[in-house]
Amino acid sequence: MRYELKDEYIELYKLLKLLDLVDSGAQAKLIIADGHVRRNGEIELRKRAKIISGDTLEIADVIIEVA
Repeated sequence: MRYELKDEYIELYKLLKLLDLVDSGAQAKLIIADGHVRRNGEIELRKRAKIISGDTLEIADVIIEVA
């Protein structure tokens, strides 16, 4: 999956919600807090991490390339 940034960055939990990977922002925050999101190969626990162009995210079997 590929996501084109419209601004300089997007917060991680907002991106998960925008891409319909979760039902709500609260669910996105729980998934992140539980360590189910990898950013560039590392577990990302910050809900408001600034996702920028070039980042790769992994959530379960979904891979998101941010451009």
